[in-house]
Amino acid sequence: MFTSKDIEYRTVFVINCLHDRDLRVSNGELLLEEQLDDGKESKILTKLPFQKILALFIVGHIRITTPLIEKCQKFGVALIVMKPSFRPVFYLSNSAEANYLLRKRQYEFANDDISIAKVIVTNKIQNQLKVLNATRKKDDITIQSQIELSRCLSTIPSIFDYNTLMGIEGFAAKQYFKAYYQEHEWHQRRPRTKCDALNSTLDIGYTMLFNYIECFIRMFGFDLYVGIFHRMWYKRKSLVCDLMEPFRPIIDKTIRTAWNRKQISFNDFHVQKGEYHLKHEKNGDYCKLFFDALIPYKADTFKYIQSYYRCFMGKQSVTHYPIFNI
Repeated sequence: MFTSKDIEYRTVFVINCLHDRDLRVSNGELLLEEQLDDGKESKILTKLPFQKILALFIVGHIRITTPLIEKCQKFGVALIVMKPSFRPVFYLSNSAEANYLLRKRQYEFANDDISIAKVIVTNKIQNQLKVLNATRKKDDITIQSQIELSRCLSTIPSIFDYNTLMGIEGFAAKQYFKAYYQEHEWHQRRPRTKCDALNSTLDIGYTMLFNYIECFIRMFGFDLYVGIFHRMWYKRKSLVCDLMEPFRPIIDKTIRTAWNRKQISFNDFHVQKGEYHLKHEKNGDYCKLFFDALIPYKADTFKYIQSYYRCFMGKQSVTHYPIFNI
């Protein structure tokens, strides 16, 4: 199992493989190569020592060798391959799957116990309110949203019903998005529908965040499909959905800032059958944007999940569970 020093020393690398590129091992290092025009020779683009890699995110199409897989397993490197649309298609990680005591604890956790879920939802709304306050806007929509989010926070401690908690979380998100993106033709949050450029950008950012958080959760041997706020659903990694909630405002803030600075725009998308899809040539820019935003929180993310693991295994009071402050 990794330590804090490992996380501090190692980092996450994002590789854009929209062109014809290969990953292979040479002299104990990871080599990224690109095929030249003649198709017979290749050019080395970069070399990376495995000891410094925490995770490899690959966007596009790639050829992977058996020695590479062996090295990733030996050094505990998570390997995530995503299509150009950012949909994950492959995940390799030498996770702590033998931690059967942790999984037993997960399976025994009462389905009607929302105590930990309340901590997570509270943390998320606190961070939403913080980034909303940071805009320093004083218009009616923002002020009303701040009032509603504060009211939600004061209501959560007295909630003991799961559906009510879900309703509070959804209502807070609606109020938050309406105010935070009011200058960007915001209508409503519609996940995975690609109904407009802003929703599609949020989907991309949240997908990056999801995979990023999953890398850390796998280190401890959790069953990713057993959540405590998001209930079990076929093929849904509910625990990842849970623990990424307090981190979502990182993506929200990054998108709003980039849009205001014109680093990203509606022109980065093309419309196909009513859906907004990111242009392939822009994939690298969006990858860099989101990972540049997430990497500074690398140590905080690890400590958050490590503390969650220790609290959950030790059956500690919810007052000891971690809080992530953006």
